[in-house]
Amino acid sequence: MQIRAATSNDVALIFSFIQRKADFDRAIGAFTGTLQVSEGRLRQTLFNHNPFAYVLFAELEQQVIGFALYAFRYSSFAGQPSLWLDDLYVVEAQRSQGAGTALMQHLAQVAQDNDCSHLAWNADARNLRGLQFYQRLGAEITEQQGDRCWLRWVP
Repeated sequence: MQIRAATSNDVALIFSFIQRKADFDRAIGAFTGTLQVSEGRLRQTLFNHNPFAYVLFAELEQQVIGFALYAFRYSSFAGQPSLWLDDLYVVEAQRSQGAGTALMQHLAQVAQDNDCSHLAWNADARNLRGLQFYQRLGAEITEQQGDRCWLRWVP
């Protein structure tokens, strides 16, 4: 399993993974809207002089099977950044082969390298398999409102 950072040449691939993640979320009832993102907007916001977020890919045998999209947040009260995981998705046929774990471990290293206090994200409570995966890593559900769970992981 290899983890690599996305480049501007990967915009179409990033877009396809966002579409897959949206389809997954629709299937469990977590997303009913319409994607408003485009390849052009991804190029503009992820690969300019001041990127708003970053993307990692998991590759197995030179095939991309998963992605993570993340950004940094800053707490003025703590005086320290944290890492916000916006999307994590692994191709269904490739799940349980270590891609999700490898992506999360790489994110943990990014967080440590940047003196982040923790990683945080939210997940839908109906995504039981995903929640079990996060809890196996050591993440804790810090809050739940309806079907939305907020998670925190201090690796």
